Order: sequence, then C-alpha cells, then structure tokens
Amino acid sequence: MTTAYWCVLIAAIIPMLMSTLAKAGGKGFDNAAVRNYLETQTGWRQRANWAQQNGYEAFPPFAAAVIIAHQAGAAQGTIDTLAVAFVIIRCIYGAVYLADLATLRSLVWAAGFACVVGLFVAAT
Repeated sequence: MTTAYWCVLIAAIIPMLMSTLAKAGGKGFDNAAVRNYLETQTGWRQRANWAQQNGYEAFPPFAAAVIIAHQAGAAQGTIDTLAVAFVIIRCIYGAVYLADLATLRSLVWAAGFACVVGLFVAAT
C-alpha cells in the first residue's frame, strides 16, 4: 500500500474529526437527531460542521485523482508528495475554518485543490 493510498484513508477520516468537534460537549446534543442538532449550532461548532461538509465534498476528487495517478503510472514520489501535501493542507484548512479566518481558509482550500489538479496532471 502506497503512502498516497494511506492519505486517502486519512482524508476520509478528517471530516469525521470535524464532526466530532462540532458535536462533542455541546448543549442539547441529541444522537437521535444529529443533523438537526448540527443545523442549530453557531460559532466554532457551526464552522466545524461546515468544515466537515466541505471535507466530504473535497474527498471524492482527491481519492479519484490518487487512484487515476496510480493507474496511469505517474511517478510514485510525485503522487505521494501531492497526497501528503493535500492531507496536511486539509488539516490546516480545518484549523483556519475553526479560527474563522475566511480569506486564509479560501487560500488554503485553493492549495488543496491545486494538489488534486497536480495529481491529474501527473497522470498525463
């Protein structure tokens, strides 16, 4: 199993961590109606939920890019480097989202997307 494939697993887990932050210790948390609870949150809990949602949106293109780059025979070092960079960037993304740094968050998101594009380019 390559480093990049492990990064796919990590990238799948990151949104779950954001969800845990959004829910953990919150007043009125109801596990029977989690989505309703999350929709009523404000502040950093709301941003953690939004980061979770964005993480699920960012995951499919990243996973596809890793798989396609592998299948196309791209250089393994390039695939691994871009995959690790994506995971690190997504962790930073979550932190700046929680900190409510909107402009920086957008720049970090763009850097993560650049990694995905780079994986597709490496596959050519």
